[in-house]
Amino acid sequence: MSHLDSVFRREWGPAVAAIARWSGDLTVAEDAVQEAFTEALRTWPRDGMPDNAGAWVVTVARNRARDRLRRESVRPGKELAAVVDEIRARTERADVVHAVRDDELRMMFTCAHPALDRYSQLALTLRLVSGLSVNEIARALLLSDVAVGQRITRAKSKIRHARIPLRVPSAEQLPDRTPHVLGCIYSVFTEGYWSTAGPSAIRDELCDEGVRLAGELTSLMPAEREAHALCALVTLHDARRRTRVDSGGALVPLDEQDRSRWDTVGIARGLRRLEQAAGSTGPYLPQAVIAALHATAPSWAETDWAGICRAYDRLLSIFDSPVVRANRAVAVGFRDGYAAGLEALDAIADDARLGRSSLLPTIRADLLRRAGRSAEALPWYRQALAVTGSEPMKEFLRRRIAECAGP
Repeated sequence: MSHLDSVFRREWGPAVAAIARWSGDLTVAEDAVQEAFTEALRTWPRDGMPDNAGAWVVTVARNRARDRLRRESVRPGKELAAVVDEIRARTERADVVHAVRDDELRMMFTCAHPALDRYSQLALTLRLVSGLSVNEIARALLLSDVAVGQRITRAKSKIRHARIPLRVPSAEQLPDRTPHVLGCIYSVFTEGYWSTAGPSAIRDELCDEGVRLAGELTSLMPAEREAHALCALVTLHDARRRTRVDSGGALVPLDEQDRSRWDTVGIARGLRRLEQAAGSTGPYLPQAVIAALHATAPSWAETDWAGICRAYDRLLSIFDSPVVRANRAVAVGFRDGYAAGLEALDAIADDARLGRSSLLPTIRADLLRRAGRSAEALPWYRQALAVTGSEPMKEFLRRRIAECAGP
């Protein structure tokens, strides 16, 4: 069905979060929502899509979850209502008024439980809240599909068997879990803005969700400067979203984008958020500064590459990763010359964490092409093409290969 996929991407997270809050069980929630979408696939082509597709999915999923709870209740004589009341007693404390009202933010804070390691927290949240596939999560985390699947399974098992309550932590615990939630929100937006797999270069529903959740978090924690930094970052990126692809869906690199079509209102909003983030010591502020320097440059030639390099240096002092170093190499190439950028890239050439990513060969190929070394760029473009999962990115790389190969 033509619209089902967009409904799935839009409604998956809210539905899973709502059913998890109601049932107290992540596996029950995920399975019930999956069954609801299976039912939609069967009935909507025949009966038509409901006016409120999200409400339909939640209603069907709740019925499926109720049926499962009834089947799995092993206590003779226990009424379903009593079972559900017991679950709710474990998952909600009536004596605590929580500031978090958004079901998906509640789910994120729940998955940030310290009993789970960071990657398991992130993988579980991206699966439950955003509906990303195991393959998409693996690409985002630079892990194998098997490793991600195992982490998700173990995390859900630990929550279930350790009886970790599915509730928002108390106010004093929120700051400790906030970094995880920030990371999850950014990962949701990133997968939408730079889709790693599938037919579309941009997944608008994930971009919208990332921007919305970032705004919700700043409302929840107005004094949290890093939340404002993240909000600035995604807002500034989002202001350029509509120019990242052309009318045919083909990728348009930043230096070729029509800057007159950038969302100036969104850029102004992002810059105001950046002011509110001043003084933050986390990783999102330097990234937001980089986004702001790109968004405010009058042209590609007038980009402040020295400022961007300084921001990358600041980011590396906070969070050193091969992805950051690879992107810094691009900035160095435009600041100091393409040979300097290639030299910076050589420093991370053997980092195994980038082995499954097309990032490194794409950047190396682009620097070589810009340096006039097209013949050397060709094998790197081909290597990037072999590992990328995004159809628009594949088409972009094919165009570059054709350019470098010549007549």
